[in-house]
Amino acid sequence: MPPRVVIIGGGYGGSAAAKALDGVADVTLVEPKDAFLHNVGALRAAVDADFAPRIFLPYDKLLTRGRVVRDRAVRAEPGSVALASGATLDADYLVLATGSGYPFPAKSDLDDSSATLERFGATRGQLAEADRVLLLGAGPVGLEFAGEIKAQWPRKEVVLVDPAPEILSGYSEPFRKEILRQLADLGVELLLGDSLAQEPPTEAGTARAFTVTTRAGVEVTAQTWFRTHGVTPATGYLAGALAGARRSGGQIEVTPTLQVKGQSTVFALGDITDVAEPKRAGAAVRHAEVIAENITSLIGGGTELTRYAPGPPLLLLPLGPTGGAAEMPGGELLGPETTAQYKGADLMVGRFAETFGLDR
Repeated sequence: MPPRVVIIGGGYGGSAAAKALDGVADVTLVEPKDAFLHNVGALRAAVDADFAPRIFLPYDKLLTRGRVVRDRAVRAEPGSVALASGATLDADYLVLATGSGYPFPAKSDLDDSSATLERFGATRGQLAEADRVLLLGAGPVGLEFAGEIKAQWPRKEVVLVDPAPEILSGYSEPFRKEILRQLADLGVELLLGDSLAQEPPTEAGTARAFTVTTRAGVEVTAQTWFRTHGVTPATGYLAGALAGARRSGGQIEVTPTLQVKGQSTVFALGDITDVAEPKRAGAAVRHAEVIAENITSLIGGGTELTRYAPGPPLLLLPLGPTGGAAEMPGGELLGPETTAQYKGADLMVGRFAETFGLDR
């Protein structure tokens, strides 16, 4: 009987790990959603009705030997996982890949794809009614969302507020200048080094006029707003010996081999880890590759495990389907045309559809 590997979470890293281990172990992927939600395309789904259905990828063809169980882990310990349905899964190896929560529309907390599509549609309707949109957060998500809104509605005004004094700190000056240039061309307004004195009086994503004041005394009037910051690691299900590896912010302490601290058969990947690097889909997939290699080695009796090394700064930042820029390893700057080819045109739907055995 092949070793049992239970992977909790069917996002980018969890799905990649399940696929990589499908031929060497008895793989069970636990995921509450009825389809993989390609979050990289979620911001465009909020503005483009034709694009939205393309970001939902069924799990049916992901695995050939293993299985995908639509359920939610409520308690995980070394060797076993308790599910919301009441079932318990035994595991020789456990991979924690539950990712993080983030304000809608960048991520959805709904498990049903049709309900999420409806929510995208409702958000799109509210956005269409607004003449001016306020985004709280000028990180990559806020900047990308601003670009998507302006691409769909060029006359709509967009303002971003962020307490940081500059955008994209940690990236090169040429890259940041190129993004700022394109934002200026789009007419996007940036209020940096400032924050709101109070929350907007309306619910996020609702079209209703309001005026708020920043701490610097700037009045901002808009008809709808969105929060574009705030990552929350999803690790509340950890119990027993695993609970001790959970840090105060919710992230899990891992070793360089991506094993949970103090554990030899439990691994963690992606947003929930304390690995010092930007929390993005590409990093989770690279984590999955290392974990799959290490579990395969352990199954074969190996003792030397691969260590994960975070890569150099890399950011592909589209501003709509034809805009944006990218900073590549080594500091190479890519302009809007190449950025669109790599990411912006379809936001990598085709690439990830292949992982799931689909033709998109």
